[in-house]
Formats: sequence, structure tokens, C-alpha cells
Amino acid sequence: MENDRNWAGNYRYSASELYVPENVGQVQELVARSSRMKVLGTRHSFNGIADSTESLLSLQKLNRVTALDHSRNKVTVEAGIRYGELCQYLHSNGYALHNLASLPHITVAGACATATHGSGDLNGNLATAVHSMEVIKADGEAVVFSREQQDGVFAGAVVGLGGLGVVTKITLDVIPAFQMSQYVYDNLPLAYLKEHFDDIFSSAYSVSLFTDWKNATFNQVWLKRRITDQASDRVEPEFFGATRAASHRHPVPGHTSENCSEQMGIPGPWYERLPHFRMDFTPSAGEELQSEYFVTRQDAYDALCAIDRLREYISPLLHVSEVRTIAEDNLWMSPCYKQESVAIHFTWKANWEAVGQVLPIIEKQLEPFHARPHWGKLFAMSPARLQSLYEKLPDFQQLLLHYDPQGKFRNDFLNKYIMEN
Repeated sequence: MENDRNWAGNYRYSASELYVPENVGQVQELVARSSRMKVLGTRHSFNGIADSTESLLSLQKLNRVTALDHSRNKVTVEAGIRYGELCQYLHSNGYALHNLASLPHITVAGACATATHGSGDLNGNLATAVHSMEVIKADGEAVVFSREQQDGVFAGAVVGLGGLGVVTKITLDVIPAFQMSQYVYDNLPLAYLKEHFDDIFSSAYSVSLFTDWKNATFNQVWLKRRITDQASDRVEPEFFGATRAASHRHPVPGHTSENCSEQMGIPGPWYERLPHFRMDFTPSAGEELQSEYFVTRQDAYDALCAIDRLREYISPLLHVSEVRTIAEDNLWMSPCYKQESVAIHFTWKANWEAVGQVLPIIEKQLEPFHARPHWGKLFAMSPARLQSLYEKLPDFQQLLLHYDPQGKFRNDFLNKYIMEN
């Protein structure tokens, strides 16, 4: 298979074939005659969750908006569409999504399947916008999972980790389009979070804290506010000890800000402010690795202090670390299942040998807080430990066995972390 690596270049796929079907009929035909298959999105996973020993399927040609329901506030899209294209379509029609990830370049289906999240106290991850989805099962037949079904399996299917089949169509909830502004503040002491955690993270629609962990300070605070927010008109020179940035910033120290979303309070549409990076700048391929852990909101400050104690191990290997909040949800395999969550993200330098040695140290420090790793990023946790963090895992196992009894869509990753007991 040509071009056999992921976006970051750290993972080489083992599949011998890559198919790029042009319609659902071709998807059904390919699925029916394959013995092992996985779907490849924009290759933004850092591990083997999307790999297959036989066939990979790209839905890049199934990338259209197929319906916009004004009466029910829903949009239906083909699963290969990327958020950047979808957002421009929605905005031009007066609509928005409630949340977006840092990068607008990822596919809707891939982000939802792995509970990729975005940010905001009141904002559930991207999968929480899913109202229904069409999936091609192992036998090539289509099945629809919908929030309106009463059997309860929808909550298990949405964050499906690619294990149920090929998602070909997704219907998402949309809201009226809105304008946002973004301000950055420099140097927020970690200690301020002890007494002011809720004040800091509730101060905007979406809040991100960035640090290189060289000291107990967040280098930058990114505040993304809806223009309708009452606080949006009051821009203070200080923010809990941090000072307002005098110029545009990039989250990674030393990088220019030209590929970042607009800052300095300049108003703009939601889809140009919620991501950290602009759609018209393709993220550079490679030169980084990523890990991320989710803890409950009440544990977040103690968890961050535990990370701070590892500064000497972490900072030499790090580009930047980001802290965000995500609302709880009821999706079985979501890291935010039934818990208000805080995500602690690490963007590492491309040195897997060293990063692989520090991840177990981080996970040991986070163990008392029952930290759940992001499904598509790098972690060192044992399968038994990971499985113990998901109370609905037995139900999810049964769901996979029901819809894919022969394991056509399972791979080494799913077998190891989901199916093996």
C-alpha cells in the first residue's frame, strides 16, 4: 500500500490494499467480499486503532452534505466529509455545530467514532451531536442507529471505535450560527486553579490552557467567547494573574501564529474561532506525537499537580500541553461517560523511544484519578486497566459480537483493548 503511514508518520499501516469507493453501493460490495477491513479517515490517530491486516477503506469521495432539515435543525452528511467543509456549508445556511476540535481537517465519522472532543464546560464532545448514523454491517447490509430508538444500543454505537462496520452517513444536531471572539492571556499560575478552577473555565464558551511544563505556570490562556455572552464586552487587562497578550500567539513556544485562528478579540464566525488552527493551513505532517488523558472535573487540580511533579521528565520531550473541559455524556465508550471531564493533552516531540518511557510514569501518577486515555492517541496502559475504567464495556463487547460476529472490523487494537478479558 502506497502512502502507508499516518499523518504524524509514527505509525505504518499493515494493510495490503486501500480502497476508495465512490458510493455506498461500492462500500457494500467491498465490505461483503472482504474478510478483514477497517476505515481510514484523515489518519490523525497515533496508534493502530484504524489499522487492518488486509483491507483499508477510505471514504474521502463520500464527502457531501445530503440534507439540511430546517424544521428539525439537523444536517445529514456522508461520513467522509471533513469538519472544515461542513462548517462552511452550515454557516452559509445560518447554522453551526455546538463544538469543534482543535483541527478542522478531521472527518466527522472518525472524530465521532473516537469521542474526539473540543472544549467547553457545557459542550459535550463531537459525538454528542450525532442523532443517527447509517452503518454497513459485515454482511454488506445497512443498519441505522438512531437516538429515537428505544433499545438503548444507540449510546453504544456512536463511539463505536470502528468496530461495528463502515459508517456511511451521519445526521447531526445543529444550532443557529453565531459569532465569536478570541483573546489570549499570558502566564496563568497553576496555583490559581485551586480556588478559581470553575471561574476560569466558565469564563468563556471554550477555554484552553497551554503549558510546556517548564514551571508551574500555564504559558497561555485561550478564551473563545460568543459575541452574545455578557462578558464578551468586558475585556480585562488581567485574567486571574495572567496578562492580556499584546499580539497573536501560537500555542507552541517559538512558532509563528499565521496558521492559528484569529485572536485579539476580532469577531468572526464560530467555525473560524472554535478550532485553534485555520482550515486553509494544512497541519504540518509529522514531527509530533500525541497523548491525552481524561479525569473527572473534581480531580482535575490534583491531577495537574501530579503532572507538575513530573516536570523534569516531561518538559524536555514536549512541544506543548493543553488542558480543556468537556461536558459529560451517556455514550458508553466515551471518556466523558457520566462524568464532567477535564482533558490533559500532550503534544510530544517525535521521539517515541523517550516518550514511550515517560508515559507509564505519567499514567502511574494519574492512576488514583482513574484517568482514561484518548482512544486515538498514544498510551501505555494495560488492557485490563483500560477495561476497568468503562462500566459499559461488557455491553459494548456484546454489541460488537452481535453486529460483527466474525470480527471483520476488529483488529489487533480492538482485540487487545476491548475484546480480550
